[in-house]
Amino acid sequence: MRNIYRVFLDLLPARPLQVGTITALEGDVATVQLPGGGLLTARGGGTVGDSVFVRDGVIEGEAPALTVEVIEI
Repeated sequence: MRNIYRVFLDLLPARPLQVGTITALEGDVATVQLPGGGLLTARGGGTVGDSVFVRDGVIEGEAPALTVEVIEI
């Protein structure tokens, strides 16, 4: 028999992995600016100016310092 809760979770979209730059830190909470100009808050470490990977409000690690190209559709 299939797990109904698991079937429900499979209907939800996966949490996207985003990249951004830390613009401010307050304790263990960072403000991250996304390439499109949006801001979000995330838990985790780093220093101001670091490029980081963020998923579901948590900093997952340092991102490479590459040029970001934003293409709007």
